[in-house]
Amino acid sequence: MKLEICNYSGYKIYPGHGKRVVKVDGKVHIYLNSKCQRSADMRRNPRRVTWTVYYRRKHKKGASEQEVKKRTRRNIKFQRAITGVTWNEILAKRNQQPEFRKAQRQDAN
Repeated sequence: MKLEICNYSGYKIYPGHGKRVVKVDGKVHIYLNSKCQRSADMRRNPRRVTWTVYYRRKHKKGASEQEVKKRTRRNIKFQRAITGVTWNEILAKRNQQPEFRKAQRQDAN
């Protein structure tokens, strides 16, 4: 027993139910009932029609119990030494007064 899905509403169509419509370009559309077929013919957007599955998915209706949002892990910044310089030396240099650092730069040139 193969269940089809309605092209408009997204509901299941059981064997012996529904209607197949073949368009001029060869695409086959399967509709649950005439309500779905007429709505599709009028080019109603199923995402705006409240009783369709597509509307319920778009507006997150009824899925809150089943699906819990996955939490992303936050990266923890870890500060460490660089090759040739210890972490304490980096901290000492960072905590120096700006004037002292400027004087050191001028002496180096």
